[in-house]
Amino acid sequence: MAYSRICISSGHGLKVRGASGFIDEVDEARLVVEKLAGDLTLHGVEVQTFHDDTSTNQDQNLKTIVNWHNSRGPHDLDISCHFNAHEGGPTAKPMGTEVLYVSKGDLAADLSDAIAAVGFIDRGPKYRDNLYFLNKTNAPAVLLEICFVDSEEDCRIYADEFEQICANLADCLAGDTVVVPPEPIPPSDDYLFEAVGTCSHFGGPDDTGVSASEGLAFHYAITEANQHLFLPLQPAGTTGLARRLNAKAVRYLACRWDYAVTPKDMLATDLMALVTNPRTGRSTCAYPSDWGPHEEKTGRAADLSPALMQDLGLKTDDVVEVVYPWMGD
Repeated sequence: MAYSRICISSGHGLKVRGASGFIDEVDEARLVVEKLAGDLTLHGVEVQTFHDDTSTNQDQNLKTIVNWHNSRGPHDLDISCHFNAHEGGPTAKPMGTEVLYVSKGDLAADLSDAIAAVGFIDRGPKYRDNLYFLNKTNAPAVLLEICFVDSEEDCRIYADEFEQICANLADCLAGDTVVVPPEPIPPSDDYLFEAVGTCSHFGGPDDTGVSASEGLAFHYAITEANQHLFLPLQPAGTTGLARRLNAKAVRYLACRWDYAVTPKDMLATDLMALVTNPRTGRSTCAYPSDWGPHEEKTGRAADLSPALMQDLGLKTDDVVEVVYPWMGD
């Protein structure tokens, strides 16, 4: 879909700073906003931009940005431009790009593809229903997380490909969707675990295929290290962690891991698997969360979160490829 009127703002503000690492989120988001606006104008798109220079706290900042978007009159789309940060601190390894959404999942997937086309890991679209910007704008909205400010490799790609990133986004928003063939999966010797076969979905409050009290194979309690996998509150009528998984927003999976090769304490870290839909070539990263499915009962190779299946365009009993761990090389 082509958009003819778009409003774009940079995340955070002059006095309410965002993430900082090898680059600064606020400074770079402003550069992306203005370059993207210029590229969109060349496509004939009507664009308005905004940067918050007045707010002095986060609450005021969020309201100022949303109020500006909602004051712009009729338009097709609101965009907030951000950069991400890794909870573990600075890292040399690549981390990737993602686009957050509430109602524009297909657009978020296309925009994530467009940014990733320059060489980032494509973390894909992420459904987020708890963000002020996505919930409060009158027009449909997406939030770009261009890359990680504390990933040295991400920042190198960003510096080298800044203009191409903005051009790809403009092409996508103007109706010229960027399609780039996926990088070939490296040789199997690079991985400790591989699986190819059919898949299904599991976990979360709606998964009545697991009992209300069912736990997970290597996550025994919610901790600071794994809380990103779970809903803030235990779903009513349940006690087990399987039903508390944040199935609609988080990309996670279960495979028949060999604990002698990939021990439980390794699977419970932030190392991720690379999951690929071989029909389309689309790949994204996901967190190991459980062991399964039972081969003798289902014949399947992997169980995926509904969010992961949506991101990859998969349905039950489609073929999927999994490799672990994915280091982004």
